[in-house]
Amino acid sequence: MNKKFQGLGAKLPSRPRAAARIRQTTRQSAYIAAILMGLSTSAHAQWAVFDAANFSQNVMTAARELQQINNQIQSLQNEAAMLQNMGRNLQSLNYSSLPQMVSTLSRIDGLMNQASGLSFNLTQLESQWQQQYPSSYDASVSSSTLATAARARWQTAMSGYQQTMQVQSQIVQTVQADEPVLADLVNQSQGAAGALQAQQAANQLIALSTKQQMQIQTLMAAQYRADAQDAARKAQAEEAARVATTRFLGSSTAYSGN
Repeated sequence: MNKKFQGLGAKLPSRPRAAARIRQTTRQSAYIAAILMGLSTSAHAQWAVFDAANFSQNVMTAARELQQINNQIQSLQNEAAMLQNMGRNLQSLNYSSLPQMVSTLSRIDGLMNQASGLSFNLTQLESQWQQQYPSSYDASVSSSTLATAARARWQTAMSGYQQTMQVQSQIVQTVQADEPVLADLVNQSQGAAGALQAQQAANQLIALSTKQQMQIQTLMAAQYRADAQDAARKAQAEEAARVATTRFLGSSTAYSGN
C-alpha cells in the first residue's frame, strides 16, 4: 500500500517546480494582455487621427483641379484646331486662268482694231461718215463721182460684215477653249482647302463669265455696225439715185429729138 502511493508520488511534479511553472504562465499571460492593450490603444489612436471630412474635401479639391487641367487641355486643342482652320482659310489658290482670258480678249480686240471702213473711234467715225454719207450732193456732181462713192460705201459695208464673221469665228473658238478652263475652275472650287481658295476660284469663275459677256457685247457691236453701214449705204444710194434722176430729167438736152 505505501509502496503504491510512493510510486504515484514519484510521478507527480514537485511543488517548487509547479509553482515556477505557474509564475511563468502568469507572466506570459500578463505580457500578452499588455500587447493586446497596446494594440488596442494604438488602433484607437489611429482612428482618432484620421479626419474623414478633411479627406473628402481634399479629394473634391483634387477632382476640381483635374477638371480644370482637362478644360485647359481642351481649350488648347480648340485653339490649335482654330489656327489650323485659319491656315487653311488663308491658303492661296495656285491656279489662275486670267492670262488665258486676257489673251482671248486681246485677240478679239485686235480683230476689232483691224476693221476697215468705218472706225469704232468716235472722232474718226464722224470724219468718215461725212465723207462717205454726205447730207446732200452738189448739183454739179458727176455720175462717175456718184458711182465711185457708191462703190466705196459698198466695200465699207462688205468689210463690216466680214469683220462680224471674223469676230463670230474667234468667239466660237474661245467658247470651245473655255470648256476646260471652266472644268478646272469648278474642280478647284470644289477641292478648295479653305475659304480663300474657294473665293479665289469663285472670282475666276465670275471673271470667265464676264469675259464671255464682253465677247457677246463685242460681237453685238460688230454686228450692229455692219447692219448700220448697210442701211446707210442703201439710204445713200437712194439719195444718189434721186440726184442723178433729177439732173437727168431736168436737162433740156437729154433727148435731141433727132
